[in-house]
Amino acid sequence: MFIRIVGTQLPGSSCRPAGIDMAYPNIHVGVQRRSRPQELLDLQRGDAETVTWTVECTVVDADVRGPYIQGRPGERFLYLSWVAVDDAGTATMFRRAKLMLADVSTETLAAAAESGVLEARLGLTDATGNPLCARVKPPMIRWTATS
Repeated sequence: MFIRIVGTQLPGSSCRPAGIDMAYPNIHVGVQRRSRPQELLDLQRGDAETVTWTVECTVVDADVRGPYIQGRPGERFLYLSWVAVDDAGTATMFRRAKLMLADVSTETLAAAAESGVLEARLGLTDATGNPLCARVKPPMIRWTATS
């Protein structure tokens, strides 16, 4: 099975979250690999119109597993990591969004295992205009089975 993440409404090329003295320039977002926080799948610019990632995984007895799937059984999730990229190309993480697979209904997960694709759609800007972070729950994220 594949998980396709579609992000819209990105925050822009820089941001300044509350309580931070200076803005983060040249921000990007990517999917974090399990146990490797510096390894991000397909970094996308923070000022893109839309971003999409596709992650391969397996489903065994309603447990989703794969190299980008985080957490224990029953508590699985994906991280979208926000980074600032400097002139040398070094990415420094400053926040993450947690997409909880536990929030996917058993019916939707079963349909996705059958169709081959579980899709997550979400806006990536929070209410203050900054990159979305913390646990992202429905209705802020919509999980569907697709092909």
